[in-house]
Amino acid sequence: MYWTLELASKLEDAPWPATKEELIDFAVRSGAPMEVVENLQALEDDGEIYESIDDIWPDYPSKEDFFFNEDEY
Repeated sequence: MYWTLELASKLEDAPWPATKEELIDFAVRSGAPMEVVENLQALEDDGEIYESIDDIWPDYPSKEDFFFNEDEY
């Protein structure tokens, strides 16, 4: 299982909090790349509820990680 910013961004509009099955269903219905579905299927299925992409990919960068000043534009 591997995540990239591009793949993880496909889950930004997911219905958080969600179960593994709900995330897979969302990814399929939204037309996400097959790699996203495969990554979600590789998650351990212990009935866990995922609150955000951070629960799936702990290293997911937040807006604070970028040095972009939105007020300038």
